[in-house]
Amino acid sequence: MAVLPIIEIPDPRLRKVSEPVGAFDTELKRLIADMFETMYDAPGIGLAAIQVGVPKRLLVIDLQEEGEGVRNPRVYVNPLFSEPSDEMSVYNEGCLSIPEQYAEVSRPASIRLRWQDADGAEHDERVDGLLATCLQHENDHLEGIVFTDHLSRMKRDMVLKKLEKQRKLNKAA
Repeated sequence: MAVLPIIEIPDPRLRKVSEPVGAFDTELKRLIADMFETMYDAPGIGLAAIQVGVPKRLLVIDLQEEGEGVRNPRVYVNPLFSEPSDEMSVYNEGCLSIPEQYAEVSRPASIRLRWQDADGAEHDERVDGLLATCLQHENDHLEGIVFTDHLSRMKRDMVLKKLEKQRKLNKAA
């Protein structure tokens, strides 16, 4: 396993629409393992393949219970979303591709999700809560969307200015 470099905005690859995964082979399993290692190292709770430069429809998520320390890795290949709830949920989102920046984003509180696992087996489930939020956030990456796209222009500009300031401070250190 390897920790892969995470692409950050404004890298144009983050705006690329990802292609479906076709082969469920050892190369896919290696990518999944590397993505988990990268996500845990960052640290984060979700990562889309495009964030490590691979334009494939692949997400990894682990919503470990705080303080529990028990990992619960989940893999979603070729996810398809449908039946969003009318009820909305607001969550203070962050993103490994927009480091150390957070903003409240409103998304459907629950969704229906169809996906394949690492072996290609198909699954179908209704999800809600933080998992629904995280899945929608990561799936946005597969469509070339980042969480700041859901913000008003003023809020988006504020987040991006804070990011640029943080980058300058990090360079100076």
